[in-house]
Amino acid sequence: MTEVDFHAITAYQRYKLMASLIVPRPVALVTTLGANGVVNAAPFSMFNMVGEEPPLVMLSLNRLLDGRLKDTAANILHNGEFVVHVCDEAIGKQMHDCGQPFGPEVSELQAVGLTAVPSQTVRPPRIGEAPVAFECVLHETLETDSRYVFFGRVQWMAARPGLVDTSAWRVNLQSYAPVARFGASFYIRCGDRFAMADAAGQPASSETSIDRL
Repeated sequence: MTEVDFHAITAYQRYKLMASLIVPRPVALVTTLGANGVVNAAPFSMFNMVGEEPPLVMLSLNRLLDGRLKDTAANILHNGEFVVHVCDEAIGKQMHDCGQPFGPEVSELQAVGLTAVPSQTVRPPRIGEAPVAFECVLHETLETDSRYVFFGRVQWMAARPGLVDTSAWRVNLQSYAPVARFGASFYIRCGDRFAMADAAGQPASSETSIDRL
């Protein structure tokens, strides 16, 4: 085994190991609204669901080397609102391009050709091309030496037509193809899927219901 004492290595070395080994990670494309009225959009892979009661998602944003905040962090701290989008293969390249170092006066949505559409409960807009959008308000903030960790409380969800059956609360997973981060500049597709038998040896159900594990 390769043994690594995390107390004996640098923060950058810890980041490289953790970010390359804790994979794949879902990617959140987050829209926020700046104090100047400009819509910002940025991708973050240190993101996940936290719980359902209350319905919480988590974003972890690093501080810049000079101590400045990323536009997303500054905007969330300013008005406490953001929209998290899960990206699929169709908009994967545009999601990646939103990570370029645009100035706060530039809207990434316009720069990469994505469409802003009004949200239902928050001021930052949703992205029309995204398969899923979660409208969030800031629930809690955890501040560390290197990061801001934002917990967002989901107020509203919007999904592409045909993706969610709200009568049975099932997701049509066959038509859902999100991309995930795999470290460095690599992403992965989720088209190669497999099911496992349950503890009793019975084959997994073919239903595409929302996972309740």
